[in-house]
Amino acid sequence: MATDYDIGDLVRLSATFTNTAGTATDPTATTCAIRVPSGTVTTYTYLVDADLVRDSAGAFHLDYSPVAEGIHTYRFVGTGACQTAEEKPFYIRPLRTV
Repeated sequence: MATDYDIGDLVRLSATFTNTAGTATDPTATTCAIRVPSGTVTTYTYLVDADLVRDSAGAFHLDYSPVAEGIHTYRFVGTGACQTAEEKPFYIRPLRTV
């Protein structure tokens, strides 16, 4: 189920990567892709894009300011030392006042 937000909210997208033993582990490379309702995808890469932040071992976040209503999807992907992916939707409600 998607979480609901309003245009103007700062949406924190986050993921925690764990190895097969369940221990929080940093991937060798980490990305976060956001697909907006129009179908456009923007991908952020850790250590390339300052918006993608490492909080602690295996824990990453990206703060996102939506400008379009509708269903958005984000996907964190880790490769190398910790290969895993996580994808979730979130919903931006239509504006009711101007």
